[in-house]
Amino acid sequence: MLIRIVKMQFEPEAVEGFQNLFKMNKEKIRHFEGCQRLELYQDQNNACIFFTYSYWESESHLNSYRHSALFAEVWKATKAGFAQKAEAWSLDKLVELD
Repeated sequence: MLIRIVKMQFEPEAVEGFQNLFKMNKEKIRHFEGCQRLELYQDQNNACIFFTYSYWESESHLNSYRHSALFAEVWKATKAGFAQKAEAWSLDKLVELD
């Protein structure tokens, strides 16, 4: 499993638009082939900072999504509101405790 974390900082006037965009597309992203989980977080101290965590069966599944029409459409609209360039990490889970 691969976990993809993306940190995004938006201009204040773009926050509501991003939240609406995510709400409209979250089910499509979550049900894209290979996506096992999708989470959205907002920073407690800066309402303009968001993180997405997506869990993928493999890197090839993530890459299929990243080369899809869905990603192209959503990412174009998302990055239009950025205050700075997004940061992204692909991680392997080593330990999980419940």
